[in-house]
Amino acid sequence: MGGRMETVELKKGVYWVGAIDWNVRDFHGYSTPTGTTYNAYLILDEKNVLVDTVKSSFYLEMLGRISEIIDPSKIDIIISNHVEMDHSSSLPQLVERIGNPVVITSERGKKGLEKHYKRPMNFKVVKSGETFPIGRRTLSFIEAPMLHWPDNMFTYIPEDRVLLPNDAFGQHFASSYRFEDEADEEVMRHAAKYFANILWHLAPLIVKKIDEVVKMGIPIDMIGPSHGLIWRKDPGKIIQAYVDWSQGKTANKILVVYDTMWGSTEALARAILKGLIEEGVEAKLLHLRSNHRSDIIEEMLEAKGVLLGSPTLNNGMFPTMGDFLTYMKGLRPKGKCFGLFGSYGWGGGAVKEMRKILEQEKFEVWEKELSAQFIPDPEEIKNAIQFGKEFVKKTNGTNNSE
Repeated sequence: MGGRMETVELKKGVYWVGAIDWNVRDFHGYSTPTGTTYNAYLILDEKNVLVDTVKSSFYLEMLGRISEIIDPSKIDIIISNHVEMDHSSSLPQLVERIGNPVVITSERGKKGLEKHYKRPMNFKVVKSGETFPIGRRTLSFIEAPMLHWPDNMFTYIPEDRVLLPNDAFGQHFASSYRFEDEADEEVMRHAAKYFANILWHLAPLIVKKIDEVVKMGIPIDMIGPSHGLIWRKDPGKIIQAYVDWSQGKTANKILVVYDTMWGSTEALARAILKGLIEEGVEAKLLHLRSNHRSDIIEEMLEAKGVLLGSPTLNNGMFPTMGDFLTYMKGLRPKGKCFGLFGSYGWGGGAVKEMRKILEQEKFEVWEKELSAQFIPDPEEIKNAIQFGKEFVKKTNGTNNSE
């Protein structure tokens, strides 16, 4: 292309014109080691349409990509599927640049955009099932409230069988590739982490929304999310994964998540791990200061049980465990059994505090718990191995703890 910017065509006349954020490493407390993308899509027809914009600091990158294809002032319509600023904060600049394009959004989208940007725009409010002709194509809209904000909606291009669902089916993944079949299997790992950390607590709504879309009978050849790669080889794969994750399907996997001060809680954690492995489950040991909370949440997605271990500090749990439980409880992971263990010096408290938080949030917590004072002796290590074995039986439903 001889120095020109790259253009990416999804279908004839439908282009990706987004931006790649190679360097972001934290997204609202979620680690993004490979960065992310902000995806915007340009549809050329009798009326030219831009679906979503990008974070304002990437406005010129998006504008450059649009300019490769058409003069940006020839955009007639901008669709705002979601108000959050990573998708809308360059909207005011673009509206200014174009003149007075029609801005299509949901009722709540309009309120949100007015609140954020405090400037008049030529809004057209749409509801689920409404269509909008743009020439040879007719765009249709599906409101998706609380996936993951009240204003969210999907845009669908029936003639091209392309679904543009904004924050559904995305991944925080910066790459020089644009399509999932160009990358390897790691794209599913990024998609799982994205679901677990952003959408997990909305699982019941996701199942309903997917069911609604399936019942509409709309054929989907391609899904263009607002972050990460575009699903074109087998969009059914990510839809099915969302159904499985939302329904809480788990593997034969148990996590041991812990922190330690002087090694006592870690000694218990390793002994418990030994018990788990001896019972034949896939087990993982995850130290809270060596693993980012968002990666542990991703590991939890397919785990049937989680053992949480903390030393006692100031009559309570260790701060890293407090951070993790605060983050985790908001995501409402369903169908997990939790077990608790810890160590203490002169007074306990960590296990009690962890139990209180989990029970308040109505999580399933095994009544049996394990504590050791100071350094665990050989007998306590033996008990910890047994504790792990019994937890496997508990999660298999063959032991209600004796």
